[in-house]
Amino acid sequence: MVEPVLLADRIKTSIELGESHFREFKSALEGPPSQKKPRARREIAKDICSTLVGFANADGGTLLVGVEDDGLITGLSHSTDDEAYLRACWKDGVHQKTPLSEVQVGKINEQGKDVLYFYVPKSAAFVHQTSDGRCLQRRDLETVPISVEEIQYTRLERASQEYDRQFVDSAVVNDLDAVSLATLAQQIARGMSNEKCLQYLGLADFATGVLKLRKAALLLFANDVTRWHPRSQIRLLRVSGTQLETGENYNVISEDQVQGNVVEIVENAWDKLRPYLVQTKLSPNAKFESRVMYPEYACREALINAIAHRDYSQEGRGIEIYVFDDRLEVKSPGGLLSTLSIESLKSLTGVHQSRNTFIARALREIGYMREIGEGVRRIYELMKSNELEEPEFTTDGSSFGVKLSNKALYSQQHLIWLDNFSHFSLTREQKAVIVMGYDGRVLSPNDILSGLGIVDTDDFRKIVTNLTDLGILESTMPKNKATRIAQLSGINTRDVPRFRVAVPDPTKPHKRPAKSKKPRKLQEPPKVESVSEDAKLFLGNLPSNLTKIELLNQFRAKGYAVDIHIPRQRRGGRSSYALLQFESEQEASDAMASLNGLVLGDRTLVARKANAKAPPSIAESG
Repeated sequence: MVEPVLLADRIKTSIELGESHFREFKSALEGPPSQKKPRARREIAKDICSTLVGFANADGGTLLVGVEDDGLITGLSHSTDDEAYLRACWKDGVHQKTPLSEVQVGKINEQGKDVLYFYVPKSAAFVHQTSDGRCLQRRDLETVPISVEEIQYTRLERASQEYDRQFVDSAVVNDLDAVSLATLAQQIARGMSNEKCLQYLGLADFATGVLKLRKAALLLFANDVTRWHPRSQIRLLRVSGTQLETGENYNVISEDQVQGNVVEIVENAWDKLRPYLVQTKLSPNAKFESRVMYPEYACREALINAIAHRDYSQEGRGIEIYVFDDRLEVKSPGGLLSTLSIESLKSLTGVHQSRNTFIARALREIGYMREIGEGVRRIYELMKSNELEEPEFTTDGSSFGVKLSNKALYSQQHLIWLDNFSHFSLTREQKAVIVMGYDGRVLSPNDILSGLGIVDTDDFRKIVTNLTDLGILESTMPKNKATRIAQLSGINTRDVPRFRVAVPDPTKPHKRPAKSKKPRKLQEPPKVESVSEDAKLFLGNLPSNLTKIELLNQFRAKGYAVDIHIPRQRRGGRSSYALLQFESEQEASDAMASLNGLVLGDRTLVARKANAKAPPSIAESG
């Protein structure tokens, strides 16, 4: 029971502050303003139990019964029996398997009206539910339904993020590897002491004249890390086949284990892992040959990330690395933090959030990690540059996994096909175009654009031009013929197949002609496809803030291939009109019909054929 004087002060303060994440008001009345009557006690009891469960599952809080949402005290107009029922309702209204404890209950008379007071602290013992099985949690000004699993995950996540920053009272500096710590201290600043180094990295702090160590310091540098963490280790397993079997079919053919503090694991685990990356096979010429199956730096990044970001609060588990015939998997305790997702990692924007802030910072200072958040991006780049399948990431509430495949992006038939072009120094994009043209397939511009995942027509032209110059890509028809075919077929010109991959003669390697400073007089000028004047549009009255790229994107989204020219004014400003060149007269007509009279921002666009006379009302300045 709370002392009445203190309770009165608490209630007054709560009412003055209003409802919040930690405070809730519940009325004991119902009905129209002029005809208020007491609410049924069962309804009030249900509100009390729901609110207390929500507070206990969040950060604790205070409930006042007899106060309106706006802070007006309307009181409790119920019988003595009803009041006793409400004061004790939380004992039976909360599920028996998740009981509330330490609930404080009180009552005061304020302004001549009775107010009931309930307080419940944040709970770590249970995920609480009401007697009818509802799981609730306080979020800002509301008590909302939530799954038990989500609360459990959130609590585990908080525990994992706080693990390495906790201070360990029984630990002293002598428990740390002085040599490793001194090496790090000299890297940071010559002459720095071990104690200052620990404080500089936030791994220790002085309190009451004693240097107190965080768990991160012990995980990083402990002489005997098993005193502080039983599973600071990595298991390396070589599996025969592509799936891990059990029982009589158990197919692990070798196993290694690396144990020690974090610095020792980083240094020793890589030496143990490297032999697993090499595979020896019988070559076609009947010789045993060894080749590296994975990019070493990609594997090292996956290893370092697992060590730096694993959940050390899961003390019963360590990192596990499985080497199958077709892939390498790194599994570490602890799922992705709730602020991250697989999609955000795959976006390659460098998103990150460190679970173990102090460990990650120390590893960066030592030089084992570079920019935080860059590891995933480097893994992607390395797998891509080695023409291997993209890495795969998996996560659940308890673990995070990275899969690196040794499978090439191309099939065996495609690799044989690409071998015809091995004497060229081709880019990845150029190889992809060649593979698209396998088996005599004739490609359309859209086949190349979508196959490479590019949207910029300048990139498309550069790739096509380079392959054409090398004699690898041939045009089966001129562009104007493709335009006519598109018109007759009712399709976009970009969907007309007109590029074919040509296999070079191996006895006559193609050489790019040397560039000449002076044009060859006897050389015939290149043929230029004629451009119909009827395929040009004048687009006037453009908004001043509209950019060329924004205008281009509007047309690309509708499948139009268009060149845009926005003239500059003599004084340096930008004109309020643009000249549009389409591939066909039909495309220009369709665009003119949809653009003329279109309201864009505060402007009404004017579209007409470029060779038509402008109406007198249209001014260039818009």
